[in-house]
Amino acid sequence: MTDTLETLSRAELAALAREYLLAGHLIDRAGMPFVVAEFGRETMRDVAIEEWMSASPVYTRRMRRALRYDGDDVATIFKGMQLDIGAPPQFMDFRYRVHDATHGEFSLAWCGALMDVEPIGEEFVVTMCHHIEDPTFDATASATNPRARMRPVHRPPRIPDGRVPHCNWTVEIDPDAEPLHEPEGTTWLATSRAANVSLATPAETEPGGDTDYAGPFDPDLRLERFSRATLVRVLDEVALQGHLLARSFMRALERRYGTEVALRIGARQLTGVAGVVAKRLGRVLGTTGGIDDVVRVLELHPALRPRAYVNATVDGPVVEIGASDALAEGDELTWPALLLRGETAALDAIVQAIDPRATCRRSKNSQQASAAWFVRIEENALPASDSDEVRVTSFSKGVDFAFDAKEGSRTGSAKQAE
Repeated sequence: MTDTLETLSRAELAALAREYLLAGHLIDRAGMPFVVAEFGRETMRDVAIEEWMSASPVYTRRMRRALRYDGDDVATIFKGMQLDIGAPPQFMDFRYRVHDATHGEFSLAWCGALMDVEPIGEEFVVTMCHHIEDPTFDATASATNPRARMRPVHRPPRIPDGRVPHCNWTVEIDPDAEPLHEPEGTTWLATSRAANVSLATPAETEPGGDTDYAGPFDPDLRLERFSRATLVRVLDEVALQGHLLARSFMRALERRYGTEVALRIGARQLTGVAGVVAKRLGRVLGTTGGIDDVVRVLELHPALRPRAYVNATVDGPVVEIGASDALAEGDELTWPALLLRGETAALDAIVQAIDPRATCRRSKNSQQASAAWFVRIEENALPASDSDEVRVTSFSKGVDFAFDAKEGSRTGSAKQAE
């Protein structure tokens, strides 16, 4: 069966890659409200720190291998950030400056994450922009060079009110600095099947575009610069970043509160992000409802990709998850494992985002190592309302954010979302 990704044009794949990067960023918007509600802001802070510190070094190294950009300098650190779900282009309008191999800086001309948090209050701004960013920025940099440090010049709370750029940071690699030690969570995650799954770049089927990012750093990277086959690989790597982040999130909860709490909140996280991402994909693809549109979004949804890790197939109105690395991790801290447990609200959230009359029904023949669901659209059914999880996630401005393909990594007219 031909992978739908490989039927898309280069321009379509670049647009989808921006969607996948933002989809990964929205994972926290889907999960953290439930952590705050149940355990408070300080626990949310600690879980977020552990989650991102564990996951970002793992997927940063994967992307570097996939696009063959070697090095341990500031430019290489910035390349990794450009392809990180923590920094989706335009929504997080990073402006990078490389001074030399060991010195650089970046600012955020506009920060969608700040726009989400600023209305909640200064305590949450300080939690995100100070407590969480200090260790997680260094963890991301240390994946390229353990002697790299990121330090703020200024950052929110914004003084004076409305200050732009929203923040400014320096990056320095000091050869005499003590190397940062790899976090225990990174060591744990690095041994997982998700971290080590082999993803292939398909054969090129049309000329044009770069097959790697080995050349000079481009501070205004446009995903359209890459070849069609390379973009397919980027999409699979970015989808895998989401799985690694979710696995890290659930593990951070499990260590504090046990497996059942981790799985319960992880299922709510999955439902929320699955639904809002499906809505965004529906807008990009121009869906109008009906089974064909539902199937198309299921085929392209990052929660069900990459196929090499999730082993999801969509054959007409049937969705199946088969035996896979995601189901062989040795625990249930993966999205596919949640679905097999019976936490299938996420599939309903996806299909109902495209057609609110749609539902998923699990096959009675589903087994422990695989499961199938039938998608049905009841013509006379009352349209389903958004689930609580989707409504909670929808507070993020990322849900309705509009990308501008002409703007590369920078925010164009969509800045007006502020």
